[in-house]
Amino acid sequence: MKTSTRVLMGPGPSEVHPRVLRAMATPLIGHLDPEFLGVMDDIKAMTQETLQTKNPLTFVVSAPGSAGMETCLVNLLEPGDEAVICIHGVFGNRMAEIAERCGAKVIKVEAEWGTPIKIEDVERALKNRSPKVLAIVHAETSTGVLQPLEEISRLTKAAGALFVVDAVTSYCGAELKVDEWGIDALYSGTQKCLSAPPGLSPVTFSQAAIDVLESRKTKVQSWFLDLTLVKNYWAGAKRAYHHTAPVSAMYAMREALRIVLEEGLADRFKRHQRNYELLRDGLENMGIKYLVEEKYRLPMLNAVRIPEGVDDTDVRKRLLEKYNIEIGGGLGPFAGKVWRIGLMGESSDANHVNMLLAALKDVM
Repeated sequence: MKTSTRVLMGPGPSEVHPRVLRAMATPLIGHLDPEFLGVMDDIKAMTQETLQTKNPLTFVVSAPGSAGMETCLVNLLEPGDEAVICIHGVFGNRMAEIAERCGAKVIKVEAEWGTPIKIEDVERALKNRSPKVLAIVHAETSTGVLQPLEEISRLTKAAGALFVVDAVTSYCGAELKVDEWGIDALYSGTQKCLSAPPGLSPVTFSQAAIDVLESRKTKVQSWFLDLTLVKNYWAGAKRAYHHTAPVSAMYAMREALRIVLEEGLADRFKRHQRNYELLRDGLENMGIKYLVEEKYRLPMLNAVRIPEGVDDTDVRKRLLEKYNIEIGGGLGPFAGKVWRIGLMGESSDANHVNMLLAALKDVM
């Protein structure tokens, strides 16, 4: 098999460091081998550090970010529970769908796509209610919105609910403080700003979330994602067999986490912001406008309006065929109207930005 070498500047996956690719080629060992358990311990410790949490129940689901989403919701929700789900793009809708499948009563808090959830709408939804969870997307990949979390967390705690956060796109690319911000359950993915191959989902759960899990009256509807089972594979000296972990993907994640920590979280966040600003200035000089108000923009996922008279599919096809550059199209109501340009992890690079700007000038 031979594939093209692409410049990955879409909504994911991002490019992967050669060290991560080399780690994937490491010879396999058994998933219960003492040496592999050491790899798992390394991954857990570095995931805690990058999420800025001391939560003991922090581990990696052996499946992509959507499975992390399901892990959080199916473990915390039971039939009849109330769940407030904030929706300002595709992935909020997906959380609502999963919560409904859990048998929960879903209360939706919605915002226009391209804008953040409003505090007053959350207050209204929580008034005179006692929901089990409030769930929200931190970095909405479909719209390029970075959602402020701290005030919504405060409101959630005041209502006695668990605060659940989707951090698939923000993890390792923007500030994310699980403990300080009072996040009770969080899931992410490996293929965005972490710059590892897709297929794994880091998750973390607070003690309050564990207490809810341990007081369930019904079984978790998913056997594979049931935390009462899988957590025993990630804890203690004697690991209980649960499933065969994807060993090579774990090697890759361990190396990707090492690269993040070598760079340093603060410097990594600054790099993503700096390259966003370089891209923003170049696009605005070309007359291309952003979808999202500046203070709510994701630095790693830029949603921009396609200029009048420019054909979405044609431009993306020519970028791919002539320059090997991949950018993403719009989803849902933004299909054909928006480009989504990723500056994630290894793809967040000034040379990539300048290459894309030059290529866009040519193909437009």
